[in-house]
Amino acid sequence: MKQRPTQHGKLGGFLEGKGYYIVLFLCIAAIGISGYFLFRGLFAQPEGFGSEPTAVVSGQAELTQDQDKQDQQSALPPKAEEDTAAAQPEADTPSQTQQAAPQEETTAPDEEAAASSAYVWPVEGSVDRDFSLEVFAYDATMGDWRTHDGIDIAAPLGTPVAACAKGTVTDVSTDDMMGVTVTIDHGKGMESVYSNLAETVEVEVGTEVEAGTVIGAVGTSAISESADPSHLHFSLREYGVTIDPLNYLH
Repeated sequence: MKQRPTQHGKLGGFLEGKGYYIVLFLCIAAIGISGYFLFRGLFAQPEGFGSEPTAVVSGQAELTQDQDKQDQQSALPPKAEEDTAAAQPEADTPSQTQQAAPQEETTAPDEEAAASSAYVWPVEGSVDRDFSLEVFAYDATMGDWRTHDGIDIAAPLGTPVAACAKGTVTDVSTDDMMGVTVTIDHGKGMESVYSNLAETVEVEVGTEVEAGTVIGAVGTSAISESADPSHLHFSLREYGVTIDPLNYLH
């Protein structure tokens, strides 16, 4: 007596037959689908990939506008370019009022030096004894060799003595050796000294004089030069230092 096949027996027979290949196909399909989605997820582009940043786009737009402006300016005719240049304000050009401002006149240093060095002779006459501070000269009155801080200008007794330049009298005195002496300040450190004058003088301390103003007369008051012919002993000082008058008299 044959046994009737059960449900389990049918399933097993099916799996042993065509069912085995169907199940295998389904597994392979599932693996393929899973691999597809996995591959797509790995190589998917992120959001916004490939789009240009806004700043770059804006920069390109500005460059394009600048280029358009340059092209338009280069396309202007010469007349238009001249009008454009004329319309621009001249910021660096000084105003006409400033240009018309008068300039103050100044005296050149050389002119001031020439004016200060121009001295007239206090008396007319020849020089009997020269200026000598480095070389000793024989003094007939004192009977020895000594320096001489001025020049002796020969002139008759009573000859008027004049100021050599404009200035102010700063001293009127009688020196023990050089007699009646007048000192005049001419400014800028210059002083003139007139010695061996007569007792009577025409000026006093504070008197303003000009070149040629009479201040006294040739006398015989200088004891240290009494043996010499009648003369005016004349000297110049610059900032207190005695200098040769012949370098300044004209």
